[in-house]
Amino acid sequence: MPITVHAIAALSDNYVWLIQDEATGTTAVVDPGEATPVQSAIDEHGGRLDLILLTHHHADHTGGTISLRKRYGAQVIGNAADAARLPPLDHAVNPGDRIMLGESCATVIDTPGHTLGHIAYYFDDPPSLFCGDTLFSLGCGRLFEGTAAQMFASFRAFDHLPDRTRVYCGHEYTASNARFALSVDPENIALGERAREVERLRAEGVPTVPSTLGSERDCNPFLRAPDVATLARLRKAKDHAR
Repeated sequence: MPITVHAIAALSDNYVWLIQDEATGTTAVVDPGEATPVQSAIDEHGGRLDLILLTHHHADHTGGTISLRKRYGAQVIGNAADAARLPPLDHAVNPGDRIMLGESCATVIDTPGHTLGHIAYYFDDPPSLFCGDTLFSLGCGRLFEGTAAQMFASFRAFDHLPDRTRVYCGHEYTASNARFALSVDPENIALGERAREVERLRAEGVPTVPSTLGSERDCNPFLRAPDVATLARLRKAKDHAR
């Protein structure tokens, strides 16, 4: 049986993702930056929380963890290599490990760059990538701790995933990312179509994510960068873009 995913808006522009295994009702959330909206969503979708999946240590992705763990008895999962900077973990995982959510299974992927200890979670039914702040729709995370080479390698870790993979990132940054992407790749027809879609969705107050890996491969200048030097140049330019 597949997973079902619900978006929870948090803080100013974060997304927390609520994942339910359809076969068992087992429920997880990814990166709960604050507790209150997550509690409301959990109560709306069955009142159960079994796992909290953390991608990295930043407070806007972990701030609600301790409160939610106390309220629901959920098990907290995060990167063993970064455990000292995460809320207390019940299960410290390593890249390549597999996590069961009821009858659904997620694989842990190593994705340093935004932070050194960043990881992502991939479910294959349906193909779903919970990538935190590594890959955004039409963008990527700032290199706060890692290097362009690490981020480039993190993107390559997604190369084997199918185009239909849904990309569940951590923020609603797509409109800003689209403006920058168009400035560096103005002749990209697919990007132009995506930018118009994003403009429509935001005008309607609708989330622009998840996107798909196929769309990102066609449109995202960072994911499309052919080498580390190009990625580094793009990231530096985006850091200074208005």
